[in-house]
Amino acid sequence: METVTPEEFATRVGTELGISDWVEVDQDRITAFADVTDDHQFIHVDPEAAAQTPLGTTVAHGYLTLSLITPMLIEALPQLEGTQMVLNYGSDRIRYVEPVRAGSRLRARTVLKEVTDKGGGRWLVKTGVTVEIEGSDKPALVAEILSMMLVA
Repeated sequence: METVTPEEFATRVGTELGISDWVEVDQDRITAFADVTDDHQFIHVDPEAAAQTPLGTTVAHGYLTLSLITPMLIEALPQLEGTQMVLNYGSDRIRYVEPVRAGSRLRARTVLKEVTDKGGGRWLVKTGVTVEIEGSDKPALVAEILSMMLVA
């Protein structure tokens, strides 16, 4: 993994930072997410009933897809030199564009939008993320993700 200073990182605003590996979203993962979040809507957990809908099969929860951004960002972004921890700081924009059908594979394409020195070793990073679905022209979602990097 590449390591850069926060100042070097800031010079990359407006550029694509990387693309993660593919992640499979199978029915087991969808069902486990349903169990953890208590969201057992049939379109997520009942393949037979979901097959009768226009979706044709079960689909991942939108928040499951969103939650997969974290490991994909860790994989795609360079490490900031001296990083002590990275905190999820929020999202400025999230749009769910295309349902993620069970068995789909996803990856994240990342663009650095902003890097702001907040003082005291805190760097606020805004990353544009497009979560692509293998074989689809439409992405699963597009988002602007905020991370607070604590750097020594």
